[in-house]
Amino acid sequence: MKITIFNGKECDKKKCTSFKLEKLKKAKIVYHLNQIPKGSLVLNPYSLKAVSPEDRNIVNRNGIVGLDCSWNNISSSTAFFKLTKFHRSLPFLIAANPVNYGKPCKLSTVEAIVATLYITNFKEEAENMVSGFKWGHTFIELNLELLEAYSNVKSSKEVVNIQNEFLNQDR
Repeated sequence: MKITIFNGKECDKKKCTSFKLEKLKKAKIVYHLNQIPKGSLVLNPYSLKAVSPEDRNIVNRNGIVGLDCSWNNISSSTAFFKLTKFHRSLPFLIAANPVNYGKPCKLSTVEAIVATLYITNFKEEAENMVSGFKWGHTFIELNLELLEAYSNVKSSKEVVNIQNEFLNQDR
């Protein structure tokens, strides 16, 4: 599985999940936009389309690109998002990383990649990806019901419907 991470050089290497993924030989970090593989699925919080099982062939063929930098410094017009046509946002999930444990939608780079793998039905690869992190399996366990639901539909629209149903429970 080809996993590429564009690094914005903003984090502490000792705490950064991207650097650990690279050290474990599970991802490649790049620092220049021209190093991002064409045709990859780009994780983009501004995308109107959510990642879904229909993206499986894109992930299988061209891989996933994560962005490791502060989302507060990125806008939807950033050049990063003009590199490929396959942009996807992630549906609602809860972070399990030590910095943002329990916070909704505050995923680390590895959590975002794992969620994408899981939702596109690369579940074994997702489990393998988190195996290098003490808290990694907690992410899947914490979100298992949603991850399974997201991975068992066909389209982005259905993923968003599941997310919205979940968020509207008990209101």
